[in-house]
Amino acid sequence: MLGIDYGARRIGLALSDATATLASPWRLVQRPPSEAETLRLMVKEITALAAEDDGLEAVVVGWPRRLDGSPTDQTKYVEAFARAIETQITIPVVLQDERLSSHEAESRLAARESDWRKRKAKLDAAAAAIILQDYLDGRTRVSTNAVD
Repeated sequence: MLGIDYGARRIGLALSDATATLASPWRLVQRPPSEAETLRLMVKEITALAAEDDGLEAVVVGWPRRLDGSPTDQTKYVEAFARAIETQITIPVVLQDERLSSHEAESRLAARESDWRKRKAKLDAAAAAIILQDYLDGRTRVSTNAVD
């Protein structure tokens, strides 16, 4: 699975292992100047990953929400991005609540890296991994509960 932290300037990407159990930061993509270019770039990335041996089961996009659950200024852009991707790929696109994912990523990175410049370069991909891991963990709980 591919996790996406879709930001105004950067897009963090994370991948799960083949068993869809563990998410890891993958890379950071600088956003092109236009939405159309950004969409083309992301569809190209997704298509390339889907063509690999392990394939791609789903694309999980971080869905910005305030702590009270209401939309943020970025929510409509992320929703439009997710809908646009859905029209161009055959893989399911899922929105995953991303509340506090950047804060958690910053905390985790700060524990290992004291230089904030180095942390900033890794932050979006780390946030994408947290978003994807939250989705994977939620999926496991649902399937485990269904057996009970």
